[in-house]
Amino acid sequence: MITMRITGAGGSRSIVKLYDLFAEQAAALPLSVVQLAARIAVAEVFWQSAQTKLASWPVTLQLFTFEYRVPLIDPALAAILATGAELSGAAMLALGVLSRLASLMLLGVVATIQIFVYPGHWAEHLMWASLLLLILSRGAGFLSVDHLVARRIRAGG
Repeated sequence: MITMRITGAGGSRSIVKLYDLFAEQAAALPLSVVQLAARIAVAEVFWQSAQTKLASWPVTLQLFTFEYRVPLIDPALAAILATGAELSGAAMLALGVLSRLASLMLLGVVATIQIFVYPGHWAEHLMWASLLLLILSRGAGFLSVDHLVARRIRAGG
């Protein structure tokens, strides 16, 4: 139990010490846990999006034709590319297989959605992009196939 006494100038030092203790405990959280959470969170978003597209392909084609309107690409091709990127990217992230490549691919999907489809949803897209940038910059973490493969390669076999 932590007892905090705030009296005069010494009270502010107690608050700083308490904050430092909290920050020290938070920093002890393994980065791999954060990386796993980021991978699963983003994978779920894109997996569900792809499942929705696949559930009614004719509706998906209509959406890409009349609402999404990605320039320079035929709507049918855009639908196939988007669904493929979402399915493969989500699976790769969930398993931690080629996670940096999957993150880069899904960042492209996020950028396309932000620029051409739903520019007003920037806060949600920024959240997805932040998690993907974490994975891109720091990798999949200890709890991933990427880590197992890298460890095996470094061990020489």
